Amino acid sequence: MKVIRSPIQLRLQVKRFRTKGETIGFVPTMGALHGGHLPLIRRARKECDRVIVSIFVNPLQFGPREDYRRYPRTFFSDVSLLQKEKVDILFFPSVKTMYPDLFSATVTVNGLSERLCGAFRPGHFQGVATACTKLFNLVQPDTVYFGGKDYQQTRIIDRLLNDFDFNIRLKVLPTVREKNGLAMSSRNRYLSSRERKKALLLSKALIAGGALIQGGEKSVLRVLSRMKSILKDPAVRVDYVSIVDPKTLEEVSRFRGKVLLAVAARIGKTRLIDNILVRGS
Repeated sequence: MKVIRSPIQLRLQVKRFRTKGETIGFVPTMGALHGGHLPLIRRARKECDRVIVSIFVNPLQFGPREDYRRYPRTFFSDVSLLQKEKVDILFFPSVKTMYPDLFSATVTVNGLSERLCGAFRPGHFQGVATACTKLFNLVQPDTVYFGGKDYQQTRIIDRLLNDFDFNIRLKVLPTVREKNGLAMSSRNRYLSSRERKKALLLSKALIAGGALIQGGEKSVLRVLSRMKSILKDPAVRVDYVSIVDPKTLEEVSRFRGKVLLAVAARIGKTRLIDNILVRGS
């Protein structure tokens, strides 16, 4: 596996792949890799000739009071994992490389970015869209792979790819969970053993809400009330509990086809998100 930090070197290597007619799968990450990243890398390995993974802790997607400084950075263990997975290239740019002096362009996906997490993290998805636009231009992949836990992000990336006519396929893989149901996340490292138990309330609320819908419940308010009651715990500070249209992310007033149940909450100092897709009976 080659570790590349320079955009020029990355472009040269991508050109070599293209000259041979090889396809490229791309998995963008912020590092601190865990079991949730493995299916993305393995799917890319299965479907493409070459696999490129990026690690970039993107400052543009962190608010002034968020955890940019303490976000877990585990470069050496990440490299070891990627080597075992036979990744071809790790692109590991610096902030200065991605955002040189006088850098001023940003990318905003209006509509989708202001809902759910966007209402609580202003500017977050602008940062995501800006970094991904740069990475897509550098890597020029055939297919890009994202996890379903960050569902809102995947909708924004899908819109970005379509609006700017990127010739890139988006593959979204299901959320990977620990045996107890907790969605895998790099931020789970922050949780104490007691906080991890409290974090399970997120998936429990989603499961309970999904069961009501699949059981024939017609009232959105009753499903939301049930989910909120499960999350009513002194250790859990809820940002939102929502049932939305999977395409537009707009709140629904009734169940018609698939809906997305989504929650975001803070356990201690750690903000966690989770979601499930459910089809009414």
